[in-house]
Amino acid sequence: MDVKVLGWGCQNCLNPAEIITAKAAELGVAVTVEKVTDFAAIASYGVMRTPGVVIDGKVVHAGGVPSADDVAGWLTGV
Repeated sequence: MDVKVLGWGCQNCLNPAEIITAKAAELGVAVTVEKVTDFAAIASYGVMRTPGVVIDGKVVHAGGVPSADDVAGWLTGV
């Protein structure tokens, strides 16, 4: 599963990557997490509020730190 975390590098934009990595390990889901900080790349996804999360090319979250429950749902397809 390809995951991109969109944000400028502030703590709120770093937290989703940590939550996703930890939850994926807990669930046994293989993920590749990439942090995207380039404005043009972030804008290309249509995300105007960061942090944003893109999974396999689809924006699943924008604005605010996602909850661990949200992340688990994305990773398991629930």
